[in-house]
Amino acid sequence: MVQRLARGLLSLLGWRAELVWPAAPRGVLVVYPHTSNWDFFIGLLWRFATGFPTRWIGKDTIFRWPITGLLERLGGTPVNRRESTGLIAQLVAEFERRPWMWLAIAPEGTRARADRWRSGFYHLALAAKVPVGLAFIDYGARVLGVSTYIELQGDEEADLARMRAFYAGKTGKHPEQASEIRFRPGRGAR
Repeated sequence: MVQRLARGLLSLLGWRAELVWPAAPRGVLVVYPHTSNWDFFIGLLWRFATGFPTRWIGKDTIFRWPITGLLERLGGTPVNRRESTGLIAQLVAEFERRPWMWLAIAPEGTRARADRWRSGFYHLALAAKVPVGLAFIDYGARVLGVSTYIELQGDEEADLARMRAFYAGKTGKHPEQASEIRFRPGRGAR
């Protein structure tokens, strides 16, 4: 019933949900572009409409009373971005512990314009040896979903070129706020 309700709401809002189920039981979903608070709500509707169980990470400042418990039940994990906490190692251990885990991450790290992507998702996928699902919210076509999965090669530029090609033409609610698909040069795992 929840699934039908979510599908109906997406349809009523003019959205179409796409999902190609992954071949692997664990992986990282890169969500791009992320330019609006509405992305979260539309993404949750997609999650319920497709029945695809995903976890997600968000900045710890949104996990406040009285909604903390609700956000965690919806698959959320708070992340403190102000200090180094060994998050990648913790998430790798979580991937090893769970039989099924797809973790959604917005590599822009913010809804505002950033000059680049954060590379944590990339290093996490390599360390956990899991594929990356390319998730999108395309306001231009009014479609959201996951239709492509890639295995990272460890060659950042080649891997990012494949992602750039996939995301070309997909527009966020505020296209001018979409970040360039690149990492900070010469910084390694950040």
